[in-house]
Amino acid sequence: MDWRLKKTIVMVGMMGAGKTAVGTQLARMLGVPFLDSDEEIVKAANRSIAEIFERDGEPFFREKEARVIARLLHGEPAVLSTGGGAFLQAENRELIAREGLSVWLKADLDLLWMRVRHKATRPLLRTADPRGTLAALLASRGPIYALADLTVESRPEYSVEAMAEAVAAAILTRPDVLERK
Repeated sequence: MDWRLKKTIVMVGMMGAGKTAVGTQLARMLGVPFLDSDEEIVKAANRSIAEIFERDGEPFFREKEARVIARLLHGEPAVLSTGGGAFLQAENRELIAREGLSVWLKADLDLLWMRVRHKATRPLLRTADPRGTLAALLASRGPIYALADLTVESRPEYSVEAMAEAVAAAILTRPDVLERK
C-alpha cells in the first residue's frame, strides 16, 4: 500500500515501550526514513548517552536533545523515536505539536520491566532499586505522555509488526498527517 506522510510521526514513551522497534517497522511500512534522536546525539557527541549523562549531566544532554529533535522535525517527514525524557520538556512538546504528531506507546510497568531489566545502557536505572525507580518514573511521566496526540496501548502478546499496524491505524484517523495514495 502506498502512503503519503505529511508530518513527522514522533514516538514517545518510557524506555522499553518499543519506540525504536515499532518506529523502525512503522517507517518501513510507510516507506519513509526512521530517525532516532538518541542515535543522532550519540553520533554528534561521539559518546554514549550514559557517558554524556555521567560527564556533562542531564541538563546538557536535554539541551542537545532539544536541538537534535528540532533539526529532525524540520527535515522530510519521517518516523522519529525519542528518548524517554524528551517529551517531558515543554519546549520539545510544543515543537512536536507544531511540526509533527506525537504517538505515546503506552506500556505497563510489568512489560517495561521485562524489557529493560537486563540492559546496562539505562543511566536512570542505575539505582539500588531499579524496578522501583522505573515505577516512579512511569508514575511521574505518565500524565505528561498522556498529552501526546495519540495513544497506542502496548501489550506483551503483540508483535512489533502488530504494534506498528496499530500505530498506523491510529494515525490514519488524522488525515492531516497520513493518507493513502
